[in-house]
Amino acid sequence: MMFWRSVVGKLWATIILLMAVVLIVVTILLLQYFERFHTAQEEERLTNHASVIATVIEDADDVDSAVESAMNIAKNYSCNVFIATSEAEYWYSDQKGESLIPSATFFEDQALSAVFDHQTEVINHGSDPFFIDGQQLENEQMIVGIPVDIGGESGAVFMYQSLDVVEGARGETTNIILLSAGIAIILTTVFAFFLMTRITAPLRKMRKASLEVAKGNFDTKVPILTRDEIGLLGMAFNRMARALNKNITALNQEKEQLSRILSSMADGVITLDREGSLVVTNPPADQFIRAWVFEQGLSSEETPQIPKEIETLFNQVVELEKEQMVEVDVQGRSWVVLMTPLYQKSDVRGAVAVLRDMTEERMHDKLRKDFIANVSHELRTPISLLQGYSEAIVDDVVPSEEEKRELAQIIYDETLRMGRLVNELLDIARMEAGHITLNRERFSLNDFAERIMNKFQASANDHNVQLISNIENKEIDMDADPDRLEQVLTNLIDNAFRHTSEGGKVLLNIRSDDEGVQLDVTDTGSGIAEEDLPFVFERFYKADKARTRGHSGTGLGLAIVKNIVEAHRGQVSAHSKLGEGTTFSVYIPYGLDDS
Repeated sequence: MMFWRSVVGKLWATIILLMAVVLIVVTILLLQYFERFHTAQEEERLTNHASVIATVIEDADDVDSAVESAMNIAKNYSCNVFIATSEAEYWYSDQKGESLIPSATFFEDQALSAVFDHQTEVINHGSDPFFIDGQQLENEQMIVGIPVDIGGESGAVFMYQSLDVVEGARGETTNIILLSAGIAIILTTVFAFFLMTRITAPLRKMRKASLEVAKGNFDTKVPILTRDEIGLLGMAFNRMARALNKNITALNQEKEQLSRILSSMADGVITLDREGSLVVTNPPADQFIRAWVFEQGLSSEETPQIPKEIETLFNQVVELEKEQMVEVDVQGRSWVVLMTPLYQKSDVRGAVAVLRDMTEERMHDKLRKDFIANVSHELRTPISLLQGYSEAIVDDVVPSEEEKRELAQIIYDETLRMGRLVNELLDIARMEAGHITLNRERFSLNDFAERIMNKFQASANDHNVQLISNIENKEIDMDADPDRLEQVLTNLIDNAFRHTSEGGKVLLNIRSDDEGVQLDVTDTGSGIAEEDLPFVFERFYKADKARTRGHSGTGLGLAIVKNIVEAHRGQVSAHSKLGEGTTFSVYIPYGLDDS
C-alpha cells in the first residue's frame, strides 16, 4: 500500500498504463498491417504459381501431359492446385499434394465461374465457402484463378492456400509484441526501483530531516549525493534549516531578553488578548493576581481571572481605542493600572496593562500631611500658651510678682519644649537625609550603662518606678558613638517612664555575643496595641494618649532612635502586649567601618 502511495509507485503505474495504451494501439495497427502484408504476399505468390502452371498447361500437347506437368509444379511450390480442363472435367490435388484426382462435380462459384466466362483472374480471400468434389474445405482458403486455353477449350487453373499461414504470421507478431511488452514491464519495474534509490531515498531522508526540524533540531542536515534537482533541493533544505535556526535563535534571544526585562520590572505587566484572557504576566502582576484571588476567596487552581475594575477598563480600551487608567485596592495595597490598546495593523488585538504599586507613595503623602498637621499641632499649643501668658504679663493682669514669676516659668518651659521639638526635627531631617555624623570612640559599655542608670535614678524616684539594670559581669568594650547611644537609651527609658504606672518596673538589660551587643529596655506599663506596633517608629506617631501619664512627647523620639541605630548598622524592634508591658530591643554589631 505504501508503494502505491509513493512517487515511484505512481510513476511506475503511470508508465505501465501509458505503455499499455501505446502497445494496444501499436498491436492493433501492426496486426492489421501484417495481415494485409502477408495476405498480399500470399496473393502474389499464388498468382505467380498459377501463372506458371497456366503457361505450362497451355504449352502442353495434350490434357494428360498438362495435368502431369501442373502436378509436378504444384509439388515444387508446396501448394494445392485445381485445374478445370473444360466445364465438365476437373482435377484437384489430393490431401498430400502428391497427385491430381479427377472430379466430376461441377464447380459452382459465381466469382470463380467468371474465370470461364470472362477469361479474367479472380482472387477469393475465403469469404465464400470453397467446394471440391462436392465437399467444402474446412479452413478458410485463399484462391487465385487464371483462365487457360487448352486445345481450343476454355479452362482455368486455380491455386488455393489455407489462410492459416496468415493467421500464424499474425500469432507470431502478437507473441513478439507481448514479449516486447513483458520486457518493457520488467525494464520499467527495474527503472522504478532505480528511481526509488535515486529519488525516493533522498526524499525519505529529507522527510526524516524535516520531522527533526519540526521537533526543533535545526542542526539536522541532508547529505548531498548528487548535483541534480534532488541535490539542489537538499541544498535548499539545508539552507532553510540554517536560516530557521538563525531566526529561531534570534527570536529566542529576543524572547528571553523580553522575559528578563518583564521579570526585572518593578511594575506589574499584564497582556490581554481580544477576548480579555490573560496572555503574559510578570512576577509583580502574578503577586497582584494572587492577592486579588485570595481576597475574593477563589481557588488558586481555577483559571486565572482579573478584577472587575480591570475588566471594565479593558472593555473601555477596546471600545474607545484609547489609553485608560484606574486605581484598584487589593489587600490593603493601592494599585494604579494604566492600560493601552495593542494593534494588529489597524485592528485592536488586545491590550497591555502596567500595574504600579502606589501604596508607598500614598503612605508618604499621608505621612507628609500628618507631619505638617503634627508639627502645626505641636507648635500651636506652646505658641498659644506663650501668647496668652505674655499678654497677661504685658497687660499687667497678673497682680503679684509671684504669679508673674510662675507665668514666666511656664513661658520658659514652653520655649524649651519648642526648642527640643525644633532640634529633634532638625536631627531627624539630617538623619533621614544621610547627614548624620558619628563620633566613634572605644569605650567600656559597663561604665556607660552605670552612667545611664545614675542619670535616670532621680527620675525613677520621682515617678515612683523601680529602675533595674541587668548587665553581664564581663567587661564589654565597643566602638561606637557614646553620645548617640546615650540619646537612644535616654529616649527609650524616658518613654518607658511615661508609659509605666507608679509601682511599676523599668529594666535595662545588656548582653553581648560574638557579633555585637544587645540592649533591651523593658517596662511593665500599659503596653502597645497590636495594630500600633508596626508604626511606633514613624514620625509623630502616637498610640492612645489616654495611656500617657503626664505631658506627652513630641512623637519623634522613637524615629530618632531608629535612625541612630541604623546609622550604627544595627537593628531596633518593639515587642508588646496590651496591659502587660513593652520591650524595645537594640542590636549594635561590632566592627563598624568609617562609611
